[in-house]
Amino acid sequence: MKLTSNFSLEELSFTEHREFDNTPPPEVIPNLKRLAMVLEQVRALVNNKPVVVNSAFRCLNVNRAVGSGDGSQHRLGCAADIRVPGMEPEMILQAIKASNIQYDQLIREFDAWVHISVPSIEGNAPRKMVLIIDKQGTRNYA
Repeated sequence: MKLTSNFSLEELSFTEHREFDNTPPPEVIPNLKRLAMVLEQVRALVNNKPVVVNSAFRCLNVNRAVGSGDGSQHRLGCAADIRVPGMEPEMILQAIKASNIQYDQLIREFDAWVHISVPSIEGNAPRKMVLIIDKQGTRNYA
């Protein structure tokens, strides 16, 4: 099922953890559509280079299997971990941060990917929170 012209439900719910059913429940689909719309904006921002989604929606079991907390926005279909071939995570983060994209959180994680999210409740103002997560822990982006 296409959520936007470049992102599908299958792509935003894919997991390597095949032992778990990671099918998003119906109430999560509107969040995934909002997230896909933001990912389209990221794609346009990076000159239509492909935005590769490592992980977006995660059921409870998948979320725990990857070591994420139960309160993760991934559980609600409001977050994606992304890469753009040919761009370092720092470059992606800087481009999004400097844009008008209405993200809730933007996190450079382990210098391997960028986490981007939309507000967990539709209509809420995005927090525009920018963080770094690495071996030293979690901290505000300077």
